Amino acid sequence: MKYKEIASICSQECIAPDIYSMWIKTENIAKEATAGQFVSLYGKDASRLLPRPISICEICNDRIRIVYRVVGAGTEEISRYVQGDEIELLGPLGNGFSLRKENAMLIAGGIGVPPMVELAKKLKENGTEQIISVIGYRDRNLFLKEELEKYSTIFVATEDGSAGTKGNVMDAIREHKLMAEVIYSCGPKPMLRAVKEFGIENEIETQISMEERMACGIGACLGCVCQSAEVDEHSHVHNKRVCKDGPVFDAREVEL
Repeated sequence: MKYKEIASICSQECIAPDIYSMWIKTENIAKEATAGQFVSLYGKDASRLLPRPISICEICNDRIRIVYRVVGAGTEEISRYVQGDEIELLGPLGNGFSLRKENAMLIAGGIGVPPMVELAKKLKENGTEQIISVIGYRDRNLFLKEELEKYSTIFVATEDGSAGTKGNVMDAIREHKLMAEVIYSCGPKPMLRAVKEFGIENEIETQISMEERMACGIGACLGCVCQSAEVDEHSHVHNKRVCKDGPVFDAREVEL
């Protein structure tokens, strides 16, 4: 069940260049949310009608944490909010990850890193013995690395080689000869494409969370469709709505 609430901001801080972390106290959303879902945030500027979809990073009692990158006027406005401010949000939205007890590898890049924190925590609580996180960054601003280290073994890749493996997440996987029984991934499409190929090649169940620009966030406008392997029941074509049918998919369901 999803809720539209006027929620209170508990705290906000900048944790890396253009990356902000916000804790929000909600009446109902935190109770319903699961790892991999997202919320839509509404700004106060009436000239911007559409909300900003942001993945849930952590869930704690009656609070949720979001970690997001400032990329435009909407997120720039949200980044100016401070403790005690109120914000309107809708959620939880979309489908989350399906938890497995098999040895897991979490693969994420850039702003795809935040949802991995709650996922790693839930996998550990669910009894998964081995959890590996392979995280890709642009440089040595390794936001959320410490949080992930609480629940998993971390391997880092950076584009400039300033930390961990120089290159991308697949370079780190090859360098350390990493393997798992199930893969969870979130990040840019080229990375997801490589992760999907790796999963198919090694016959590993692979769940991917897709990043797409969204409008309504609830599946009505078809503004965030991706190409699917099968015909979608809603649109009757080879499309799936990332906000409603996803954002988490079995990698075999979607074309990348």
